[in-house]
Amino acid sequence: MRLARTHHLPVLAVVDTDDPTLLDTLRADVVLRLERTGDTARLAVADDDIGMGDVTLYPDFVHARFLDTPDPHTPPQPPPPPPAPRTKQPPPHPPAEHANRATTAPKSRPAAARSGSLDADVIEQIHATVADALHAAGGDADAAARTLIKRAVPDVMAWFDHTRKGSRYEHSSFPPVLDLLKKTGQKSGADAIWEGRQNWKNTAVRADATPRETIALDANAAYLAAFKTHLPIGQLTWNDSQVHDPKRAGIHHITPPAWPHEDLPSPLGDRRKTGDVWITEPTLRLLQRCTQDGLCDPPLIHESWTSGATENVLEKLRRTLAQVRREAIENGDDVTVEYLKSAYSKFISTMGESTYNREIRRPDWMHILRSQAYANLWLKARKAHQAGLVVVEVTGTDELHVHGDWQQVFTEGRDLSDMKPKRTYTLGADR
Repeated sequence: MRLARTHHLPVLAVVDTDDPTLLDTLRADVVLRLERTGDTARLAVADDDIGMGDVTLYPDFVHARFLDTPDPHTPPQPPPPPPAPRTKQPPPHPPAEHANRATTAPKSRPAAARSGSLDADVIEQIHATVADALHAAGGDADAAARTLIKRAVPDVMAWFDHTRKGSRYEHSSFPPVLDLLKKTGQKSGADAIWEGRQNWKNTAVRADATPRETIALDANAAYLAAFKTHLPIGQLTWNDSQVHDPKRAGIHHITPPAWPHEDLPSPLGDRRKTGDVWITEPTLRLLQRCTQDGLCDPPLIHESWTSGATENVLEKLRRTLAQVRREAIENGDDVTVEYLKSAYSKFISTMGESTYNREIRRPDWMHILRSQAYANLWLKARKAHQAGLVVVEVTGTDELHVHGDWQQVFTEGRDLSDMKPKRTYTLGADR
């Protein structure tokens, strides 16, 4: 893995094992699994881009090779003898009560039937890790939280890996990075992608002297909620068909449509430049949704870099972390809440070109997840607008200011789909 990552070389590894944990650790782009079945051999091929496939092969022992048809000159080989019955082994000694679990992966378990189901092993590991940190800190919650935040990146990557076991699709962790996704300079740290960041204020309402009681609402766990999005599985490939394929995801070069609405922000966010722009999958799908609702003309797609996609890459991780977060909030466990917040936010921020995360390099995922968070906030603003509320301000990934009875539109709470009030102020009071 080190050779592949540091020198960008294809590496072939031959491994005699049936341990799925070891194979998952290698993170190979292509895995060929060879197993003997009587007189034939089964070659299972798992590829990031094309999925799974099986090939039946016939051994030619004389020439030490495999054939795709039986060799008439080679007599069939007898099947291997059945394995000897296993004797029941005593259970291993339990680890020390407060052993360090930082480098211990969750135990393996059968794949869940649904991609969005919870991962009980990850939940158990999170609880144990928090308990260990509190014990090591002598019960000091602040000190334990600081320790957990420092280890959030490797921990969340271990959770991610475990929730991907048995998945239908194998994602690529280190595909070639497009020049569009590379930073243009060390100081600016910017690339060519526009994420649709919101920083909008309703100028007409703010210029009105009529007093309006305004509530600032906060969207909960915005980055965790953004895990539900279409992510490209493998390497991005180019096409100029000017047609969007909903089964693929990536980045798109478009001419944005005009946005003629002064009482609702543009889905493109606070973009002050004119002309064509590179956007991500969530922003494109949001613009297409606005087109269906009659809010704007369709965006003109010039070219795209995409791969086969699915919404389920992060779905089990999202549901698992949401469940742990929900229970922690109910129990008043602020340490776990802060630990998870650091984990899922750093998961996104370090998966690009970061030295803090050497387990994955997907700047396309980073942009897509951020864009999904902005798109989710825009959809909340649209929902408020449709319900008759006055949208006053939309900022970042989680802040929505409205005038009107917001509790008739949103549920107050701290769950992912809820909104919670931050503060109340009055517009036009000083005029």
